[in-house]
Amino acid sequence: MNLGPAEIGLIILAILLLFGYKKLPDASRSLGRSLRIFKGEMKGMKDDDVRAKDHARTTPVTGTVVTPSPDPTVAPSAVDYEAEARAMEIRAAEARARAEQARASSAVTDTSH
Repeated sequence: MNLGPAEIGLIILAILLLFGYKKLPDASRSLGRSLRIFKGEMKGMKDDDVRAKDHARTTPVTGTVVTPSPDPTVAPSAVDYEAEARAMEIRAAEARARAEQARASSAVTDTSH
């Protein structure tokens, strides 16, 4: 990009026409603040990356495998999942019916006032 004095003058003229000479200092101040904030955020992100990499190298992840203790009264093959699902569906239907009754009774109470 070869910008000559004429092109730079046109750019300055366009900026003056867009912002006006009274608002130009405010615009440049806010631009400077925005750039400072952006620069600080970028530096913070770089610092976070460095800290995360250092922390990952210095502290290895160790884990233990915990096996669940099975219920001694119920054998794993004796669990009837279909019966459990039916029981849960019945409880859900009862809860829906109670909720519908509560809505109906609150609607009656609201209309009576």
